Amino acid sequence: MSAQYQVHGGIAVITLNNPPVNGLGYATRLGLTDGLTKANADAAVKAIIITGAGKAFSGGADIKEFGSPKAVQEPNLLSVILAVENSAKPVIAAVHSVCMGGGLELALGCHYRIAAPGCNVALPEVKLGLIPGAGGTQRLPRALGVEPALNMIVSGEPVKSELLAMLPGQKLFDKMASSAEALADEALTFAGEVAEARPLPLVRKLPCQHPLGDAYFQFARNMVLGLSKNFPAPGQCVDAVEAATKQKFDDGMAVEREIFINLMLTSESKALRHLFMAERAASKIPDVPADTPQRAINSVAVIGAGTMGGGISMNFLNAGIPVKMLEMKPEALDRGIATMRKNYESQVKKGKLKQDKYKQRMSLLSTTLSYDDLKDADLVIEAVFEEIGVKEAVFKELDRVMKPGAILASNTSTLDVNKIASFTQRPQDVVGLHFFSPANVMKLLEVVRGDKTAKDVLATVMGLAKKIKKTAVVSGVCDGFIGNRMIEQYGRQGGFLLDEGCTPQQVDQAIEKFGFAMGPFRMGDLAGNDIGWAIRKRRYSEKPDMKYSRTADLLCEKGRFGQKTGAGWYDYVPGKRDAIPNAEVVQMLEAHRTSLGITPRKISDEEIVQRLVYALVNEAAHILEEGIATKASDIDMVYLMGYGFPIYRGGPMNYADQVGLFNVVQAMNRFAQNPLDDAQFWQPAPLLARLAAEGKTFN
Repeated sequence: MSAQYQVHGGIAVITLNNPPVNGLGYATRLGLTDGLTKANADAAVKAIIITGAGKAFSGGADIKEFGSPKAVQEPNLLSVILAVENSAKPVIAAVHSVCMGGGLELALGCHYRIAAPGCNVALPEVKLGLIPGAGGTQRLPRALGVEPALNMIVSGEPVKSELLAMLPGQKLFDKMASSAEALADEALTFAGEVAEARPLPLVRKLPCQHPLGDAYFQFARNMVLGLSKNFPAPGQCVDAVEAATKQKFDDGMAVEREIFINLMLTSESKALRHLFMAERAASKIPDVPADTPQRAINSVAVIGAGTMGGGISMNFLNAGIPVKMLEMKPEALDRGIATMRKNYESQVKKGKLKQDKYKQRMSLLSTTLSYDDLKDADLVIEAVFEEIGVKEAVFKELDRVMKPGAILASNTSTLDVNKIASFTQRPQDVVGLHFFSPANVMKLLEVVRGDKTAKDVLATVMGLAKKIKKTAVVSGVCDGFIGNRMIEQYGRQGGFLLDEGCTPQQVDQAIEKFGFAMGPFRMGDLAGNDIGWAIRKRRYSEKPDMKYSRTADLLCEKGRFGQKTGAGWYDYVPGKRDAIPNAEVVQMLEAHRTSLGITPRKISDEEIVQRLVYALVNEAAHILEEGIATKASDIDMVYLMGYGFPIYRGGPMNYADQVGLFNVVQAMNRFAQNPLDDAQFWQPAPLLARLAAEGKTFN
């Protein structure tokens, strides 16, 4: 049953029971209204309590029903709340642990509310590009006050129940329980106290106004719109709450509903809802059951104290997991530790980390110059130079010293994990863990599954990723895995655009206007142009038929490696990251075109964006077809979390779906006619061609 019904001494208790967060799915809503009907028909029942089983009152809508007819099937949430309000007997919400979204809207529809301390209370719909759709924008301002309610609705962030209970004049909670454990008993006592109260109080009848009126809402709107560029929902939250202060309740509800329905149709909301589902789907591996036993990870070893090694170590220290860091020279260890301390001290200075937490984390770090000292670690991650010979030496040592059952991981960004595993006598224990720089900040973790990687190893590292607050996406073995394999094609297109007449600044500005965090040339300067140069040199021998622009090679031959040298595609002032256009680079490009006999042409921003983004899409379609990624949404997660693809567009595959795959293929066919581009690459991947022909989508 999704809602259980019991009677305790004249008090009916309806317990939502739809794990894990008591989502308000159809069966739960039906059980709830059936319980209300039964309680009102029973003369022995004097009052009704609604609460939640397990670790939540209710987290709101049931994500399993997102987008399905069941989500709106009667009784929908609006009807349930109306039934609660219309109950002839008092209804008390006993909230605990999690009370969010529709769960909070349900509680607001009850006549009374008692809360356990420590309950996370929120209306997080804005994070899905929506506003609350079952009265949240109309009832919460009445119960809590306009300003705190609007702050909660616009941010979507949870607030602890005890903090809300301290707000002056609040009517959200009629009573706070002494503890979470005492909530059930104290709710029964409270229900007995209000059983005879009449008339029954309704949040909808509370007054709702702000003393500054229009001036406050104009100020709020300006603030919100300034912080929520490209996202319409936050500004619409202000409109809905303003309606609560100016219109009758039912009219305000109509405004809320109209805004909610309109936002549901926006591309931004579709993208955010796609992201929400994709993030949860990423942890599901088709042939690795959710109940696969995991190996215990109580200690971690990291090989290398450089930028990556230090950043990787911080993730585990932050999660309370001891780390032993190995380097070959004491001075390398000293430099690495100094960088980690500097990162932590910066967080302390900004108020993001308390001094005692900083000391606690650093106390979990130990160092060594000997592989033998790593033997007891449960997981070891190498973060050494990206060269197969170096990796071979490291993994042969790890194979020698590590205890049986230890997981051996490589932070390689492009190299063959199967080959790395072959350097050991335990390939089943080897996995790729590709952290993104800076590793202590970036959320993405590419988990590279070798041919022989054991299922329990995969289950373990996916679980560990959650513990260190990473979004893990599984990739098969290929050159560059998912992210870097795709970005290579994106970069090639950037080079062809330069050949044909663009400047680095024009390309970067076009794709940044589309929403990328930074364009390909600013990104190259940040990462180091010499890294791409080394990869291209390898490509020239491995794939002699692949077409490349040589502009980036010319840049590197001038020693312009990017921010680290103060000069790349742009110039940089020490201590700043501002990209300053350089006349010498423009002259280099002009001379290069002249040498090739190319007459530069004017290229539109639309063409720039399409060539860069559709290059990602076409390569991704190959990756899907080859089984390197199991789901299109996994590819979207890689690009949203690791490569600065605009969140409000939902990733390259979701964006292609929104544009229409037929239109994507038509554009690719046009690009294939360009003699300066790579006609072979622009042949649509078979999967893309098939889906476009059938009118289907990736997701």
